[in-house]
Amino acid sequence: MRMVAVVLGGGVGERVGAALPKQLLRLGGKTLVEHCVAAFEQAPGVDEILVVMAAGYVEQVRGMLAAGGFSKVTGVIAGGVARSDSTRVALAAIAGPGECGVLLHDAARPLVDQRIIADCVAALEVHEAAGVAVPASDTMVITDNGVMHTMPRRETLWRCQTPQCFRLPVIARAHELAAADPDFAPTDDCGVVLRYLPGVDVHIVPGSERNLKVTYPQDLAVAEALLAEEAAR
Repeated sequence: MRMVAVVLGGGVGERVGAALPKQLLRLGGKTLVEHCVAAFEQAPGVDEILVVMAAGYVEQVRGMLAAGGFSKVTGVIAGGVARSDSTRVALAAIAGPGECGVLLHDAARPLVDQRIIADCVAALEVHEAAGVAVPASDTMVITDNGVMHTMPRRETLWRCQTPQCFRLPVIARAHELAAADPDFAPTDDCGVVLRYLPGVDVHIVPGSERNLKVTYPQDLAVAEALLAEEAAR
């Protein structure tokens, strides 16, 4: 099965408070998107890499990745307004003959490791859908108007990370159905499959606390510390 990694960097990351989209912020001398692409470039189970960037930054990133010698990168394309729009643009770009697995990864998770990627590829060999996740360590509560009313059992709760992985026909069909629903604004792709293709099981690939998402300035500082710790070993 052909395996395509999609690095989703179509947003602008306003919460991180930088002048550039956060995927172009530097971590250990490289941009976040370069860290992600490098991880998939090194993964033997990944055949191609497609990068989705915010409009206005496509040519800059295309040149940057070409200079980096990333041979698996088959394209850098402009994303849409929302994350789901960017996903649909990517799915349309990789559609083609033959079986295909798709690993959808947030460019804001620059420290994804080879074990996670290999486990995602292996999961798609036997399942139609899978998502990287880690068990919740905090007690979670459901609220209504600032008042707690339900506490789910913590052992049933997991925090989603990326990659999120699908056979191409499955995720393409789920997004087709989601696009026709004006009342749904998905924030991730596992949620799209869960809602619109309830007969498809979404299996868990164990994640890692290292696979953090850079959302706020302090997240970048944590990622820098993790890189420095590894370099010192």
